[in-house]
Amino acid sequence: MMTPTPTKNRLPFRKGSFNTLAEALDYAAEGETGFNFYNGVGKLSAVLPYKKLQKEARSLARRLLGLGPERGARVAMVADTHPDFMRYFFACQYAGLVPVPLPASIYLGGREAFVKQLRRLLVSCKADIAIAPDEYLPYLREAADPLDVSYYGSTNAFVHLPEEPVELDPSGADELAYLQYTSGSTRFPRGVMITQQTVINNLSAMINYGIQLQQSDRVVSWLPFYHDMGLVGMVLAPLAAQISVDYLSPRDFAMRPRLWLKLMSENRGTISFSPPFGYELCQRRLRPNDVKALDLDSWRVAGVGAEPITLEPLKCFAETLAPAGFNKNAFVAGYGMAECTLAVSFSPLGLGMIADNVERDHLVNFQKAIPFNPAIGDMTSGMKTFVSCGEPLPGYDVQVRNEHGRVLPERQVGTLFVRGPSVMRGYFNDDEATQEVLSEDGWFDTGDLAYWNANSIIITGRAKDLIIINGRNVWPQDLESIAEQQPEVRTGDASAFSLPGADGSDTAVLLIQCRDPEKATGSALAVNVKSHIRREFGIDCKIELVPRHTLPRTTSGKLSRSKARKDYIQRVVRTDSKPLNLIQDRYHPLRQAV
Repeated sequence: MMTPTPTKNRLPFRKGSFNTLAEALDYAAEGETGFNFYNGVGKLSAVLPYKKLQKEARSLARRLLGLGPERGARVAMVADTHPDFMRYFFACQYAGLVPVPLPASIYLGGREAFVKQLRRLLVSCKADIAIAPDEYLPYLREAADPLDVSYYGSTNAFVHLPEEPVELDPSGADELAYLQYTSGSTRFPRGVMITQQTVINNLSAMINYGIQLQQSDRVVSWLPFYHDMGLVGMVLAPLAAQISVDYLSPRDFAMRPRLWLKLMSENRGTISFSPPFGYELCQRRLRPNDVKALDLDSWRVAGVGAEPITLEPLKCFAETLAPAGFNKNAFVAGYGMAECTLAVSFSPLGLGMIADNVERDHLVNFQKAIPFNPAIGDMTSGMKTFVSCGEPLPGYDVQVRNEHGRVLPERQVGTLFVRGPSVMRGYFNDDEATQEVLSEDGWFDTGDLAYWNANSIIITGRAKDLIIINGRNVWPQDLESIAEQQPEVRTGDASAFSLPGADGSDTAVLLIQCRDPEKATGSALAVNVKSHIRREFGIDCKIELVPRHTLPRTTSGKLSRSKARKDYIQRVVRTDSKPLNLIQDRYHPLRQAV
């Protein structure tokens, strides 16, 4: 009978003080902790102590080197939640190769879309070797066949290669540790170049200052390994702190989200992270008897990452699970992105979500976050709430600038720029895109809108998502929130964006997923949301109802407004003399628009 790796290590506790990932694993391998994998019914399916991982990764490294790749060659890996991912990822560290985690999720576009995505990523990273679990091998084969990939195959196939008697030369501090593809929320994903020194810097800052990992901590995660939060936060950080992790696959979490809480309860998990939709999904699926069976009083860091963070799902989660011992003050907001390895800032531990209520009209008209005064304002329509993401980690310089590059004072909204020890080297094989966002002196343009409140960063949204109607700034989240307030619409079932109209002005568009778009109730929903938006924001908004599960999402599960906008444009006809008109959607004919 398998038993999970223990929580406590018997090594002197080193908190990320290494030069490379290989060095971090070499040290962790001297202890007893490691990775544990659970199946779709919550049973332990695999145990991978760090000691065993080191041995098997070194063996795989010699097998990969037997193929004759050049130092720094890219090894693309379909990153399913399986011990093999860790084995190959660290084999690359020991072999001086560069692992490239690829998505392991087949969305509604089906086989053709997934193969196309894999092929584009293989071309983008110039993969020399490509690896996939058996279930994904047919997709990888179809994607790689037309390309100049030297070797590709299943995870099992590479194990049978001869182990070459070569001296391993792990990647050095200045060499690439891996390529991390962005989620693609505003454009096609780009390969972020992360060096060993860069990732170690971010791990050390997170471990010591952000979440302050302790030797008694235990991490539980369902986040995908191909996403920066899942890879850096839930794989590399625990390893660099020599603590154990329990994994549930994203697919199993989506089908049975209660398993996440069951693992936290049974294994006495202390740290876990999720976007807000993960907490909401859990809360929606919980039954009263489920809550009674849980004990969550050990959960000290319930991390939340998204931009911006919505409060309501977190409040509902905390209220529902308070009888199980969950403490709402365990919530910790974080801000970061793949281009900064992972984290830029964290809110203080033990204080929960710190909200900042501001006057909506002032924010919209003057881009200034004036504190809301409930004595003179309407809290329903006059107030906008944001969540503080805390102070930047040590070593980071952070500025909020206007469109002319001028640094803005406190509470003035502008674009957030970051400079620090874990900012990327650039985008792989894309100098033009790198120069667009990364200055010669190291400042990275995040593309996020934000403001300062005292020493804390507050994110208001993505600059490219901002809707401007008649000179008025409208956040897409505000339009989406109005839809989500309707009883028949769930959180995450609405996506807002703008389109240029025939007269040159912008038009706001809101897509809403609902069960029966053709029914009279659907039509009433569209009319109700449209009138609510006109009443609250003074703008006209085109409302389109679409069937469930049709809004596009990124690899990390976030709504992709840019993809929704692109898909929408493909369904309309535009001429110089006529406004946009809807045409038949070949995939989803059951639609209504108002």
